[in-house]
Amino acid sequence: MRRYPLFQRFYLILVAAMALFAIIAVTMRHSITANLPLPVWMLVFLAISMTLSLVCYPFVRRLTNRLSRLQQTVGAFGRGELDVRANIEGNDEVSELAQGFNLAAERIEALVAAHKRLLANASHELRTPLTRIRLGVELLTDSTDGNARIELKQDLRELDDLLEEILLASRLEALPKLEGADDELDLLALIAEECARYDQIEFDYPSSDGAKHAMWLQGNERLLRRLVRNLLENAHRHGAPPTSLKLRIEDDMLELRVTDAGAGVVQADRERIFEPFFRGGNAEENVGSGLGLSLVRQIARRHGGDAVCVGRSDGGSEFVVRLPQGREKQSSRSSARVPIVAA
Repeated sequence: MRRYPLFQRFYLILVAAMALFAIIAVTMRHSITANLPLPVWMLVFLAISMTLSLVCYPFVRRLTNRLSRLQQTVGAFGRGELDVRANIEGNDEVSELAQGFNLAAERIEALVAAHKRLLANASHELRTPLTRIRLGVELLTDSTDGNARIELKQDLRELDDLLEEILLASRLEALPKLEGADDELDLLALIAEECARYDQIEFDYPSSDGAKHAMWLQGNERLLRRLVRNLLENAHRHGAPPTSLKLRIEDDMLELRVTDAGAGVVQADRERIFEPFFRGGNAEENVGSGLGLSLVRQIARRHGGDAVCVGRSDGGSEFVVRLPQGREKQSSRSSARVPIVAA
């Protein structure tokens, strides 16, 4: 359906009104031979003006009604009714304005709901370590053994890590552009450094020099390091050895696959596991903040990629992260398995 802008419609109505006015005036001039007094001519022109106003009234009234309903919707949204949406009527600038408002309203509602969930879950998650710390401080004396002090320090580290992940998640949602997002990074070296933090990780990557040089991308080093670390930490905490990380080039994308031999993730939870604070399986046995995989997906998407959880026929978990390549793809595809053992 062809769409005519509002200014064209107003222009066409004005031209039609002027043409109608000219036709009526010429017809009356040739049909009336007697000279009419001025008051009569004034009444004639008034009648013509009223006729033209009545012709234009439905169009103008329909337009003002749509604008009025849109204004009421915007006012309701401003008063806090975040679920209100504008009705899409017609096929012109007003309908485009209503569509733009609905898109903005959906985005704002999603962000507000996400922040509400984040704050609600954060308050719940912070309560446990804070309670343990409070109890530990009350029992702490000069004669306290070393184990109690170690546990207290562990609680403090847990609390510090949780706060850091909450702040990072908030920044990723709030910032329109990442700082340092255009830095050239060697993903192969970054992953190798992170694998060395764990006792034993099997790191599988293309072995040829050409493929190694192709493992570059543009992004924020600190965030990408957190992405890799969270994947490995998730496999370490919730999976079972052996754990492997494969790095490949697929369709001009860098693909990371982290697998373990644990119980795996049920199909119903493979999407929800990326939600903040979601924990699958037995929640009492789970450890961590519940933000790790959520941050993995957020960081991947902020770099133009994505993260998913897929099933494996032999059991266990497999998380796949795809990131856009920063340099031209190389032709070599040979691979080698390199076990990385922490010193």
